[in-house]
Amino acid sequence: MIIGITRTRIPDEYRVGLPPRMVGNLVRRGHQVLVERNAGLGAGFPDTQYEQEGATVCHQAEEVWGRADVILKVNTLAPDEYDLVREGQILMSVFHLAVADRRLLEKLVAAGCTAVDYVTIEDAQGRLPVLRPLSQIAGRIVPQIAARYLQTDHGGMGILLGGAPAVPPAEVAIIGAGTVGRNAVRACLGAGARVTLLDNDLDRIAELDWMFPGRVTTYPANQATLAKVFSYANVVVGAVLVPGTRTPHLVSRAMLDRLRPGSLIIDISVDQGGCFETSRPTRLSDPTYVVDGVTHFCVPNLPSLVARSATYALANAAMPFIDMVTRGALDDPQALPPVLASGVNILRGEVRHPGAARALGLPERES
Repeated sequence: MIIGITRTRIPDEYRVGLPPRMVGNLVRRGHQVLVERNAGLGAGFPDTQYEQEGATVCHQAEEVWGRADVILKVNTLAPDEYDLVREGQILMSVFHLAVADRRLLEKLVAAGCTAVDYVTIEDAQGRLPVLRPLSQIAGRIVPQIAARYLQTDHGGMGILLGGAPAVPPAEVAIIGAGTVGRNAVRACLGAGARVTLLDNDLDRIAELDWMFPGRVTTYPANQATLAKVFSYANVVVGAVLVPGTRTPHLVSRAMLDRLRPGSLIIDISVDQGGCFETSRPTRLSDPTYVVDGVTHFCVPNLPSLVARSATYALANAAMPFIDMVTRGALDDPQALPPVLASGVNILRGEVRHPGAARALGLPERES
């Protein structure tokens, strides 16, 4: 197969579809790999490293798109890439197709493409093996963001995240006890903050209470408990995920009145629509805005802050599925491995994932 890795056109996205060493693995298995010039530069991978691993560096994106059977990306397509999509092509990426631009879906369908969305790949235990490492990174980076935007020079409350002798630490509230939430709890505790966790899954709450005995305050997530926690929180983290569909708005604008001016909201769920009514996507170069005195940090591609680490983490998790595809797993739709099938949102122009179909108003595949 001819495998293409293109440079992302999404603003402030620095990750790349595969690092050089994994490109080398594909070349040694007999595949030809085309890499667009400077595709890996943002993550610290110069073209020479790809060439040393046997890849061909192409100076134009059109050449990669025009020749490749499979395109590997790390984010959705930018609008100026839609017309580069070739008929029958296979695309693999973190698409978030449930909240994607409808024009992209229509293009993929019209071109008879196959789209494997890493976000919806789910194993037999209900885990999301490719999304998980990105969620881990997003959770672990929370204290870095919180510390910065609590600073006075960033419009914050002037609170030291970990506190000081005779001075209490910041209060961090985390909504959602999934992978993002658990990692955010761990990282914020490690930074010295006081942490409150809210979730509707009591088993998850019990697990976190057992892991951090006496160190985390836990509540079921409902309007009464959210109101209570908002009365004292300095930082609120949205870490809610409903796989394959838009995240519900759990926090209304009216509830922001309970937060003190200078408080911070970090909505990690914004890549699936956001769990705050006031959330809207921002970008790393302009990551925040203020609503009713509360700073909002709503960057969809948060792991791109650590582009090199995130590229390796994603590639490690995605490589088994890339191998399946390059070995012909998509040739027979009836024999698709279930774990791969869960990630195939579009197969040869047919919308197969119900969440994407419902969200974008396209015909849902009959079971």
